[in-house]
Amino acid sequence: MSVMSTMYTGIAGMLTSSTGMSVVSNNLANTSTVGYKGSKITFEDTFYQAINSAQGVSQVGTGVTVSAIYGDFSQGAYETTTSATDLAINGNGYFQLVNPVSGSVYYTRAGDFTFDKSGYLTDAHGYNVQGWAVDGEGSPVGAATDIRIDSSQSPPSATTAVSMLLNLDSTAEDSCVDAANPFFAMFSAWDGTGDTPLGDALYAYQNSITVYDENGASHVLTVYFDKVGEDTYTDGAAGSSVWEYVVTCDPSEDGRTIDGTALATTSAAGLLMAGTLTFSSAGEMKGMTAYTLSSGASGNMSNLANWTPAEFSDNGFPVFTANFTGAQDASATGEPQARPIELNLGLGTRNVTGSGWNAATAASAAAVGSSFANVGNLLEPDLETSSTTSYDSATTTRTQAQDGYTSGYLLELSVDTNGVVTGRYSNGQIEDLWVVALCDFANEDGLQRQGGNLFSQTRDSGEAVMGTPGTASLGSISSNTLEQSNVDMATQMVQMITLQRVYDGSSKIISTANEMLQTVIGLKR
Repeated sequence: MSVMSTMYTGIAGMLTSSTGMSVVSNNLANTSTVGYKGSKITFEDTFYQAINSAQGVSQVGTGVTVSAIYGDFSQGAYETTTSATDLAINGNGYFQLVNPVSGSVYYTRAGDFTFDKSGYLTDAHGYNVQGWAVDGEGSPVGAATDIRIDSSQSPPSATTAVSMLLNLDSTAEDSCVDAANPFFAMFSAWDGTGDTPLGDALYAYQNSITVYDENGASHVLTVYFDKVGEDTYTDGAAGSSVWEYVVTCDPSEDGRTIDGTALATTSAAGLLMAGTLTFSSAGEMKGMTAYTLSSGASGNMSNLANWTPAEFSDNGFPVFTANFTGAQDASATGEPQARPIELNLGLGTRNVTGSGWNAATAASAAAVGSSFANVGNLLEPDLETSSTTSYDSATTTRTQAQDGYTSGYLLELSVDTNGVVTGRYSNGQIEDLWVVALCDFANEDGLQRQGGNLFSQTRDSGEAVMGTPGTASLGSISSNTLEQSNVDMATQMVQMITLQRVYDGSSKIISTANEMLQTVIGLKR
């Protein structure tokens, strides 16, 4: 083996050390790069030259070359941020990005995303983050596509259920008296055409709650309660007490029309439901009636004969109807004239048969007006865990709720560990909007680095396996978090020192071989 070949061995050492230094310097340069995955270089010796020796044929190496440059795909450290769209992956997986211009698909661990002016969730290059739209239960539907918040408004929802749980003081006095109809005294006194439909002295307690129509406008629903004087009935069970109630709205907002008659012009304007509550001597509710205006009513709408037992909702509670927007009846526009709202005062019925009322209660309100015997229970009563009571304590509203809401605008977004993007709106609604997609590969080392924290799929990496975070081998998502570079600076500095010494040593090989050649040339002198 000649001295000249020794020089080339030194050159090989310098070249590979230089390549190694490039890898290390790139790692060090990206120590602060979000989502960066470091590289590591390995070397191998090159082919060997056979020479004759005293022991026979021996081998002498001819230098070194780069064996491979592998990726280090270990987890990087986390950094907390103030942006909900900064996402980090805890475990396996990559975010999928699509170039909206070329359609090229990329993958990244850098989750520093923002929404652009068109509402698309993008990375720093403007590439769109992929995910699935979700249904009402938060489950992904359809194919993965660009995540886009294309509406910053939550539509309104009309009230369909009202719940009120109260205590009505058992020692209260009868405020409104009607000898002809003692159980409907407030009903008889109501005058929707008057400036004050029901005087303050004609009820013992009122409770109001705000409800919403299908257009998102708010309306005040008021329920009046008054105890029926015990001296007005003598056929009740010992110790029983009865309260009457009426459910009302502002008469000017009553858009119902029956048999061509606009209720807003009648004394029944704003009167939506009337009925009674029966309590045992222990103050527990044991019976209820509820009456609404019959769809076939005619003449005087305040006539009890026009009021029939209320229907039941699917939840088993009596239902009244309201029409705040003045929508026409079905024959005119195809829209319902009035929208049903269930009233839950704590007593309902399940698996109802027939009308859901007992025979006496199923009669018109006129038959119930003066007879305690007809103030009956619901069929198959189902007393709620908590219901309206009549204890010897102050009348008060314990809880109340309704399920409607007005329109709202988007206040903020959040992303949970399962990658579900949720919006919180000014109307109090929280809606699941998207699920971020993650992809995994059989061979991460087969991914091709594209720069800009991007990888692309190759034949060596295998096809991307896409799924939702937290399923199969895919990791979970951390919002308000970024994954930092996984480069360990101390390790890289040690490698740099080692490579520098290898480079120095290889250069010494060349200079030494040069001196040997000079010695050979000097022999001619």
